[in-house]
Amino acid sequence: MGTCLWILMLVVNQVSAFRRPAEASPCQVVHQDVDCSSLNLKRVPERLPASIHLLDLSQNLLQNLTEQELPGLSNIRRLNLHANKIQFIQPGLFQNMSRLELLDLSENSLDLYAALKTYIGPLTSVRHLDLSGNGLFTDMSDYFLSDAPLLSNLSLEGNSITKISKDTFNRSQALTNIDLHNNVIIEIEEGAFESLARLSELDLSVNSISCITDFNLVQLKTLNLSKNSLTSFQTLDLDLEFELMYLDLRENKILYFPVLPQRNKLIYLDLSRNLLRSVNCSGPLEELENLKASGYLFTDHDKPLCLCVNQKHQDLPKLLYLDLSYNQFKTIPSSFFSSMVSLESLNLSNNCLESFSVDAGSPLNSLKTLDISYNNLQNLSFGGNTLVVLETLHLQGNALFMLDAGIFSRLPNIRSLHLQENLFSICPPLQGPTYNCIRLSSIPTLSYLYLSENSLVSIPPDAFRGSPLLILDLSQNPGVGLGSSSLSGLETSLSHLSLRGNELQTLSVDFTLFRKLKSLDLSVNRLTGDSLWSGESSVESLNLQNNSLVTLASDTVFALQKTLRTLYVGSNPLSCCENPYLLTLLQQDRLTVPDIAAATCWYAKDSERVEIGVSAVQPDHCESVDGKVLWISVIVVLALGLTLVSVVALKLCHSRTHGFKRGIKA
Repeated sequence: MGTCLWILMLVVNQVSAFRRPAEASPCQVVHQDVDCSSLNLKRVPERLPASIHLLDLSQNLLQNLTEQELPGLSNIRRLNLHANKIQFIQPGLFQNMSRLELLDLSENSLDLYAALKTYIGPLTSVRHLDLSGNGLFTDMSDYFLSDAPLLSNLSLEGNSITKISKDTFNRSQALTNIDLHNNVIIEIEEGAFESLARLSELDLSVNSISCITDFNLVQLKTLNLSKNSLTSFQTLDLDLEFELMYLDLRENKILYFPVLPQRNKLIYLDLSRNLLRSVNCSGPLEELENLKASGYLFTDHDKPLCLCVNQKHQDLPKLLYLDLSYNQFKTIPSSFFSSMVSLESLNLSNNCLESFSVDAGSPLNSLKTLDISYNNLQNLSFGGNTLVVLETLHLQGNALFMLDAGIFSRLPNIRSLHLQENLFSICPPLQGPTYNCIRLSSIPTLSYLYLSENSLVSIPPDAFRGSPLLILDLSQNPGVGLGSSSLSGLETSLSHLSLRGNELQTLSVDFTLFRKLKSLDLSVNRLTGDSLWSGESSVESLNLQNNSLVTLASDTVFALQKTLRTLYVGSNPLSCCENPYLLTLLQQDRLTVPDIAAATCWYAKDSERVEIGVSAVQPDHCESVDGKVLWISVIVVLALGLTLVSVVALKLCHSRTHGFKRGIKA
């Protein structure tokens, strides 16, 4: 009887266990997408939906991938295994995932798997494969790419690959995009990429490639070789039209302008931060020998490998963007730009140019942005009817002081002038032809003007009238004279004004007139609290840091309180008890005071001056002071009253005494 009961209970328990509800999965399920990321999982959850299109297992602790771990995923299309600890994958695991298009295996430990020299098996449908950040060495990627016929996008970024062999991508002929950024590639075997007829984007940036002397990837559209050790870039002399549109060669050691395809479609070329001294390809032999000795040129049996050959004239008719900044150019002949008839942006900043000119026949007349800042410019000239579409001009950092006064007035579409760090003075509007100042009035397209650090002595009346400026920067011109009409003509346009660091003690400008002014920077001056508004203000951001403000005029506070949203008041000798309106303003919730922690004020206590944060001011800090003043006032009044009464009484007594004596005598 007991045995039968035990068997019956066992059966009941098994049935109960069978019928027990399954544990809820920790993953989030939305339709056919399952998110199991960042759950510290060491195993794949067992009870997942039958049909999954996306499974995100990123940022967990998975180590081994087997069929038992990933069962029944035949319909999966995207599998994200980023940032786990995967070091083993069962060969053939992905073979039955016939719809898998994206496989992310980045940031794992697949170098341990590759060390087993075992192929992962076919990736028959995978189009996007990410193997970045896995510590893979040279040839280790072969174990993942041996059978990926549809693979189009491959990332091997952030590994330890030193060489790309000619067989690396043989079994992945559909590749269109390869990312090899941030490896230690020194060598690329001939034929490594040539067989990839569909390859259009190749990123080889942040490696150790020393030179490219035989570029022949006709089909490539984007090539990034930035941050290598290139001293030369040369294209094979092929009578073919190259599809290359974007070429990034910045931050290398290139000495001369690269040899580009004669028939090209280049629209973007970045050669910034190199050692360019000439726009020609060849240079003096002794110079190359010096560079060889200094280690800039890699050699083989004491013969330079990366010497530049004489080049033909290069046509760049479709080029839109050219960056030659941070090089060593002293001069660039105007003929260099002769074929660049479409160029819209030219950056020549941070070189050693002493002169720059654009004449009527120059191809640079298509420029919209020109940057020649931080050179050694002594001469600058723009001929008549030149730069007719130029919108932005950077001239800062050249110490220029002698220019044709009307040079900017002749730019019919100029919107932004960056003239800071020069030695300009501003012409009065009606002054005749001159070379000792620049005219900034009557430029109807000008919206942005930067004149900081120009040692400006004064701003003449109506200096900007007729130029509808939105932003005006007059900062860092110590001692500049600013009159009440210096900004006249900007009342209906000016939105941002900076007068920072000008040693201003007073301001005669009535900002009430500037109805569109939103941002005003008056920091690092010597202002003491003059009224800046006679009526309402439109200012939303006001910087009063580092001045000599003891009080802020009550009418200024009243003018600001409706529109002000951001206020800087730190580093001022503010009085706690003479600024009740300012302190009330600072306590408003809608107002942001970013430097509130550094904003302090002072009050008197026991004949001493006490400094506290403005946010810590309490009524009793000033009540005690007011009370003392009141009692002293009462005592003084009483004393004066008693003195007056005594004087009057003495006079009355004196007059009565004299009257009595006179009466007796009579």
